[in-house]
Order: sequence, then structure tokens, then C-alpha cells
Amino acid sequence: MKKFFLSLAFMATFMLMATDSQAQSWSDLFNKDNISKVVNAITGNTKSIDMTGTWNYQGSAVEFESDNLLMKAGGAAAATMAESKLNEQLSKIGIRDGQMSFTFNADSTFTSTVGKKKLSGTYSYNASTKQVNLKYLKLLNLHAKVNCTSSSLELLFNSDKLLKLMSFIGSKSNSTALKTVSSLADNYDGMMLGFQLTK
Repeated sequence: MKKFFLSLAFMATFMLMATDSQAQSWSDLFNKDNISKVVNAITGNTKSIDMTGTWNYQGSAVEFESDNLLMKAGGAAAATMAESKLNEQLSKIGIRDGQMSFTFNADSTFTSTVGKKKLSGTYSYNASTKQVNLKYLKLLNLHAKVNCTSSSLELLFNSDKLLKLMSFIGSKSNSTALKTVSSLADNYDGMMLGFQLTK
């Protein structure tokens, strides 16, 4: 059995070498990133991401759970309109460009800041579901879908979770803004709402 997995690992390594033009030498081939790609390919694990650092709010983010739902809602125009409405309502509770940030630390703690309000908690990332679990002390527990590159991060929530987060971290409460976001989500089934952040 061990021999089988070993030969499978070598086959995957050589397949990686054939498809990856950046592997110029043996040291490139067996570097940490390439080894983890092979292990992930064999075990079925999805690559993890690096969320550490401070991410500043740039605007709202909207994503439909499938292209089919996006087309049913009216395509890209519907997504743009939803983002515009969400931006407007978020700004009413103090969530706007330059006023909100998330700092994720390597020790699995994080801080979210809106204006002068700071709230801390812990987080964990699940690579297979591409979701982060945010725990604000013992007060609030949320799951968010994560789209992450080295310079941008999207946190996308189901609408009910975003409403809880808005009322929890907003610098001021605004029931009208919360109701508007709720009705926006009701109009577009299968839509996830959240934040676009950059480093």
C-alpha cells in the first residue's frame, strides 16, 4: 500500500513537472509549494489562503451562487445595481471607504474596526469549503465565503448573516438601512452580500 502511494506521489510530481513550466530544476520541482500541490492533489485538499494582514474596505461585494441565478436576476446589470444599493445602505451605518477594516493575525485572532469601534474575535479558514468562520467573543458566530488574492479579499455572507453583522459592527444603528438590505436580498434569491477589501 505504501509503495502504491509513493508511486502515485512520484507520478503526480512528474505530471506537475510536465505541466508547470516554472519548474526549471530539481530544487524548483521539490520546493515547498510544489510538494504541497502534489500532496493536495493526492489527498483532495484544496489550497489554503493567506488572510493575514490588514484589509481595508473598498466597497460592497455581491455574488450569485450560480451563473444560472445571476442570469435569472438580470445578469451583470442586476449585480451592479445590488452593489450600488448595498454601498448606500452600508454607508448609513458607518461602513464606508476608509472607515472600516479587518486585521487577521497569524495566531487566528482578528479585529474589525468601523470608525472608532473595534471588535475582536477568532477566525478559522476551511480550505475545502472556502469559508472563514468568524467568532466575535461568544456574542456572534458567522460563516463567510472567501475570495482572496495577494491584494484583495472578499467576505461574502448569506443575507441574514450580513444583517446580523451590520447591526453588530455598525458604528450607528439604522433600522431603515437593515430593512432595505433585507428586502434587497429577498428580491434576488441565491445572492451573497458582503465586503470588498484590499491590503
